[in-house]
Amino acid sequence: MSTTPAPSPTRLRQIALIAQDIERAKYLLTTILGTEVVYIDPQVAQWGIKNFLVAIGGDIIEVCSPLQPGTDTTVGRLLEKRGDGGYMIIMQTLDAGARRTHIESKGLAKVIFSHSHDDVQCIQYHPKGIAGGMMPELDSHTPSPSNPTPLASPHSPWHACGPDYASYSSAMKRCSHLRLLSATCRLAPGQTDQSDTEAAAQQWEEYFGITRQNSDLVFTNARLKFVPGVPGGQSQSEGLESITIQVTGKDRFAKMLDMVSKEGLCGDGWTNMLGIKWYFVLSEEEDVAQRGSMSSKL
Repeated sequence: MSTTPAPSPTRLRQIALIAQDIERAKYLLTTILGTEVVYIDPQVAQWGIKNFLVAIGGDIIEVCSPLQPGTDTTVGRLLEKRGDGGYMIIMQTLDAGARRTHIESKGLAKVIFSHSHDDVQCIQYHPKGIAGGMMPELDSHTPSPSNPTPLASPHSPWHACGPDYASYSSAMKRCSHLRLLSATCRLAPGQTDQSDTEAAAQQWEEYFGITRQNSDLVFTNARLKFVPGVPGGQSQSEGLESITIQVTGKDRFAKMLDMVSKEGLCGDGWTNMLGIKWYFVLSEEEDVAQRGSMSSKL
């Protein structure tokens, strides 16, 4: 009798979004976040799409768009159905192949793409039946003398960023003022109870081996939260609802908020960008220091 393997350390390494206007998306992310493009992957053209990747410290936000408007691609169909928004949750573990064996032996999810090279395993799963409305991908880099701690090292090699590690790791370090804190996925309109959010997290725990706390998935670097669906909410279908990013540097933080205002992207406490809510929070150490400085002047 097979048993479910215990959860193992897993990193939320990359979140992929989709956008109708990829140049506008690039402008907003680089200008508002103060990040930079670390890679544009020519290989994705085989699926009829184009992309770019930006650094959030050592983690990644990717944006994809059809090569030609109206083409029959997964990204194009999602854009037509839901507009700009979330696409993929891309996770990093120590042995993606072992988890694939578990998933396939129990018939939990269908592999739709996989490839292996050197120390890398990349495995994408069909999102059908998986809570949260995002395509899951579970990858791994095998630990090696040159990469002994791929999960713990903030700027460790990441296959999606291309072959030039020296170049993209330098860019990651230049963007170390940004840190991915969390993301939130909204469930389908019919899943409106708190028990549904816990069931969603439990499913991801069982399938992908991520530690769970109630309705949260606890990654080594961030959290993925599930929230109830909106009853009858056609305009708020299942999918990515928000991303929260920590910012170091009061001046940077103030500049970000100023740019958000100038671009007309202000929501009610969030930034409305690329079809999702973005929450920016000042690094806690700086916030405490700022409040301490204010108190000392009173």
